[in-house]
Order: sequence, then C-alpha cells, then structure tokens
Amino acid sequence: MAGIYIHIPFCKTRCIYCDFYSTTRSELKSQYIRALCRELTERKEYLKGEAVETIYFGGGTPSQLSEEDFKEVFKTIEQVYGTREVTEITLEANPDDLTEEYTQMLRTLPFNRISMGIQTFDDATLQLLNRRHNATQAIEAVKRCRQAGFQNISIDLIYGLPGETDQRWAQDLQQAVSLNVEHISAYHLIYEEDTPLYKMLQQHSVSQVDEDSSLNFFSTLIDTLSAAGYEHYEISNFCKPGMYSRHNTSYWQGISYLGCGPSAHSFDGGSREWNVASLNQYLSSVEQGQRQHETEQLDTRTRYNEYIITGLRTMWGISTKELKKKFGDRLWKYCLEQAKPYLENGKLELHNDRLKLTREGIFVSDGIMSDLLEIE
Repeated sequence: MAGIYIHIPFCKTRCIYCDFYSTTRSELKSQYIRALCRELTERKEYLKGEAVETIYFGGGTPSQLSEEDFKEVFKTIEQVYGTREVTEITLEANPDDLTEEYTQMLRTLPFNRISMGIQTFDDATLQLLNRRHNATQAIEAVKRCRQAGFQNISIDLIYGLPGETDQRWAQDLQQAVSLNVEHISAYHLIYEEDTPLYKMLQQHSVSQVDEDSSLNFFSTLIDTLSAAGYEHYEISNFCKPGMYSRHNTSYWQGISYLGCGPSAHSFDGGSREWNVASLNQYLSSVEQGQRQHETEQLDTRTRYNEYIITGLRTMWGISTKELKKKFGDRLWKYCLEQAKPYLENGKLELHNDRLKLTREGIFVSDGIMSDLLEIE
C-alpha cells in the first residue's frame, strides 16, 4: 500500500508562526491545478504499482480550492492510480472556509476525513496569530461538518502560545473534548526562524513559556485526553479507538508515498525526494517537463536512524525482529545495548518484540531517540 500527498500552497493570509511553504497568489490557482495534475500523471511509476490507500490534501490551505479544482485532481488520481483500495481521503481546512454551502459541496466529493486547524479557542490569541477565524466559528465549523455527514473529524491545537497559562490550556482542551471529534493533534509552539512570530520574539514583544510550563501543558494534554477516551497513539496525536490518521501513520511506519506540489516530499523506501519550494519555479519546471527537485539516496545508517525516530514516536513502537531483518545483527545489537539503561529505569519497555516508550519516557523522548541513533 502507498499514499499520495497533495500540497495546496494557497492561503488567504499567512499565520505569523507558520514556516510551511505557502503563497497568497490565488490568481495562479487554475494554472497550478493543471501543473499538479501533470506532475501526478508523469510520476505514475514512482509508487512502483503499489495500490494507493490514503490521499491527503495539505497546505497551505486546501479549503481555498473550488469544487472544480478538486474534481480535476480526483479525476487525475482515479485515471492514473485508481482509487479502489483507498480507505482515507483527508482535507485540511480552515474553520472559516467551512460554510454550510462549502461543507455540503465537500460531501459530494470523495473526502471522508476533515482535519481542521483550530489552534486555540482563545479569541485574543487567534487574533495575535493572524488566524482568520474565532472560537465560535471553529465550534460551528465542527458542527457543520458533523451535520453534513462527516464521521471522521480531526482538529489541531497548539500549546505554549504567547501568554499561555495552565487555565487557558485546560479550557482549550475541555472545549476540544466537548466537540467529541475522532482525532486531536496537539503541538507545542515552535518559534521558527524567518517567521513574523520569531521576529516578535527577538524584539521581546512576546516571550516563550518556560520548560516547566511546557512539561505541565504536555502532562495536562495526556491526562485530559486519556480521561476522555482518546488513545495517545503518537507523541502529538490522539484518537478515539481505531481512528488514527492512516496517512500520517504511513510516514511513521516507512510506507511509500508520493508528494506532489511545491516543497512536497516523496519516499520510496530507499530514497527521498522533494520539489522546489517556489510556486513560480514549480510551475515553470513542470510545464517544461523538467520538474525541479532534489533527491537523497538513503544509506543503511540513515534508514536505521529514521526507523528509530519514526517508530518510537508511536504507541506501536518498533519491532526488534523487523529491525534485525532490515538492518542486520550489528545495528540490532547496537539498538538493544543503547536501549538498556532506559529499559532498566522504566522509560522504555520491551514486550512481545516491541520496543516502546513508557509514559515517563514520552517526556524525554528526544533524548532517548538521540541515544539510540547511530552517529558517524
């Protein structure tokens, strides 16, 4: 099985914390859809005939596309790859785009999962972040998706935002739980260089939360969502039983995927490639039949390190038998030797061949993963 990621780079406005590739040049949408469909067609052989199981429209803001745009992309995917084996098709959306009319339109298309970027239910913080919606619009958008018939809804939250307090974060989580969505992703804010928010940090107009607060927020996140019946299946992701993101899980399980659009990454098991992060360069290179991209061949050490980093992030952990089969005796022994101190202090556990983080280990996961990596 394999996945397809479709990058839609268009945004009405840019959020001040975001460093994903995006553009506000909406006048190029039609030209972009044509180029995107051409790339999908020309890269048919990349997945080596594997059946497509998941399709994910990410961004940017995919909910900036029209019905006709979506139809053109779906038509191309159906013709080139087929969709008989597809079980999950996700659309990332902004709450304010999900009007009743737009949501009803989406239900006429193959989408069966909506991933909504809410971030917080605090209106003042939403305004600071330059988000286009408020808390009421976010809540109403979830209700409209449910009324339209979507049975798989995910929302994104961010914690550690400027001015974050234990009380405000707890209120965000209680509001999220009350919406009864199937999936919640929650990420700690990162001040990415070259973003307006990073500049504000440098100018001391906002300040980062301290480390103790970050740990408290994360602990509250786990406790609140676990008590509400969500499985903590990946460090930043929680779901009702069985409702994990199939597409994102494929990234963590080393499954091949094709990424189309500017800045989109692809992976075929032995190499990784990524398209140029420029809409103009992407359009011109695809239109000339010479897609601009870079490729990295993955050696054994790199593949082992990625296996550790991605696998340990999840509740399934890593299979030591599979590790030995994939990477040989030397790296298998190295991994178990490096894991030994953490197995002894209760931050890792090994049961039925699966090496996994414990609750205590999740809080220091970066350090554990770092120690299990093989460095030259």
